[in-house]
Amino acid sequence: MQLTLTRPDDWHLHLRDGPMLARVLPHTAARFRRAVVMPNLKPPVATAEALRAYRARILAALPPGADFEPLMTLYLTDRTTPDEVAAAAAAGAFAAKLYPAGATTHSDAGVTDLRRLDPVLEALAEHGLALLVHGEVTDPDVDVFDREAVFVERELAPLVERHPRLRVVLEHVTTAEGVDFVRAAPPRVAATVTAHHLLMNRNALFEGGLRPHHYCLPVLKRERHRRALLEAVAEGHPRFFLGTDSAPHPARAKESACGCAGIYTAHAALELYAEAFEEAGALDRLEAFAAFHGPD
Repeated sequence: MQLTLTRPDDWHLHLRDGPMLARVLPHTAARFRRAVVMPNLKPPVATAEALRAYRARILAALPPGADFEPLMTLYLTDRTTPDEVAAAAAAGAFAAKLYPAGATTHSDAGVTDLRRLDPVLEALAEHGLALLVHGEVTDPDVDVFDREAVFVERELAPLVERHPRLRVVLEHVTTAEGVDFVRAAPPRVAATVTAHHLLMNRNALFEGGLRPHHYCLPVLKRERHRRALLEAVAEGHPRFFLGTDSAPHPARAKESACGCAGIYTAHAALELYAEAFEEAGALDRLEAFAAFHGPD
């Protein structure tokens, strides 16, 4: 079977930096027209100056003749100011990324109290920047499989209510609770969906042994949650769209006693999404999910 699609966008991508950037960027540039690039480097892309510099490094690493646009994001910290948001917007930032401190790879500099960030979120709305959210609490008393659902109820719903002008994306949604929240939310709230969360449930972490290459954050969930994601994309809901969360690591960093979170999918992203949509009987919905829902 052959599918012909309008060239898509990736609304959630990790490119890393240095030699890793040079190695993985061609996979994305060959398949996607644009990609929203995550800012969780070491140190993070937390200033307008760092954002400009990272964009320049990405453009310099593109293969000759590549037609690809990186959409840059600002890493929010407890020290981010409204002035920094204005500077980032002037530097061409597309969005800002909210990592709860400690929630995922290179998130130690993230935000510890969302309410203290309210002036910054107002500045994002004023300058037309979207807020991209890693939606998990880091409370050690909350089970790792429940952290998205608790975040949606405890943090995200109040945030959306407090900031009625702010566009918000719940990134890599993994739960039925997350899906239900986006469905019920105002039109300015959306979600990205990864191929791996559409294709696998948490059993994939343990099939035949511990599978480090299936470990990601948010972690894979129960089958009922995977089914909720499939139903949302199969029905063609316009506020769910493609975001690979493709996250490269050296093999030694995955295959270790303390393996890193992240699944690299950029090299076969469209094929993986096509597999998921075929399972759902919705291949006719794939093009809109991949190429139109995000820009719209």
